[in-house]
Amino acid sequence: MMKMTEPITFRRGLTLKNRIVMAPMTVKMSFYDGIVTDDEIAYYQMRAGAIGAIITGAANVQPNGKGWEGELGVDDDKQIPRLAKLASAIQTNGTKAILQIFHAGRMTDSSVLRGKTPVSASAVPTHKEWGEVPREMSHEEILAVIDNYAKATRRAIQAGFDGVELHGANLYLIQQFFSPHSNIREDMWGGSLEKRYTFIDQVVSAVTKVVDDSEVENFIVGFRFSPEEFTEPGIRFTDALYLVDQLADTSLDYLHVSLRDYQKKPELPAYQEKTIVEYLAEKIAGRIPLIGVGEVTTQEDAEKLLTTADIAALGKILLSEPNWYNKVIHQQEDLIRHKISSYDREELHISNGAWGFLIDRMADRID
Repeated sequence: MMKMTEPITFRRGLTLKNRIVMAPMTVKMSFYDGIVTDDEIAYYQMRAGAIGAIITGAANVQPNGKGWEGELGVDDDKQIPRLAKLASAIQTNGTKAILQIFHAGRMTDSSVLRGKTPVSASAVPTHKEWGEVPREMSHEEILAVIDNYAKATRRAIQAGFDGVELHGANLYLIQQFFSPHSNIREDMWGGSLEKRYTFIDQVVSAVTKVVDDSEVENFIVGFRFSPEEFTEPGIRFTDALYLVDQLADTSLDYLHVSLRDYQKKPELPAYQEKTIVEYLAEKIAGRIPLIGVGEVTTQEDAEKLLTTADIAALGKILLSEPNWYNKVIHQQEDLIRHKISSYDREELHISNGAWGFLIDRMADRID
């Protein structure tokens, strides 16, 4: 048996039927108010059925956490009925549905927020050229956003999802509190590495408490993180090792590293003997499952990643080839579609948002 076909069970009881999951990707298919569309449902359902789980694109937990137009929302009870339809569509033939939840923080702009200023840990703009200077969140606002992560989790439970993933990666709000670039506070929420971890600790505690107090069965909580930043100052790989060491001892069900290449090594000169995934797995030491990701496009890639990580997440390849898993396990890898054209978009249910993602990330695979 290939390792990728083996089931895995998390501490809260949920079992994935295999170790291949769909990575969270931005698709920009939702209505202006974050409500799920039929196109969105069709897109996810096409990719469900064979793989173990689908992790949705990010859903914002409160209105000023919106990062882009067409984004999923889980900030209002009115969104629950359509979220329930999305969860049900993903759960075709036993695929599990994981809702990724987040707040964009400073990684948005006032036009998306309808004239309101973005907020963050501190009034420091992103290094992106379009970045606006955010407003530093007050202590009360921080407590409110933590509570909104908890409320979003309750809505995910009500909608019938199998879990939530806290999006602590890709420069969004959770990462902004952990980063010395975006967090220059001098109160309980910032300063030392330990204080910059406080926000993460409290979000994780609030969300897992909602799950455990609800007595819902087989509902999991994961955490996605970026292992490095390229700003000065910024998160260094030693910070990431501290982060996973702390999180591995919480009641989370899994950790999910965000990478563009699963074979990448850390930037720090002292960490060049192994890949990022290998160093992370060594630090975790079996305490919690680790999801790896990044340029996993073949069976060989998946099996190689799974020698270190517990689960392999596939992204771009599932946009062009929704039937990747079945073709691999039936020895039909030569039939996998690696390149697509604009004529394939309707067949593959790829919207403008997902198409833009493809153009940005895999121009070499578009005919």
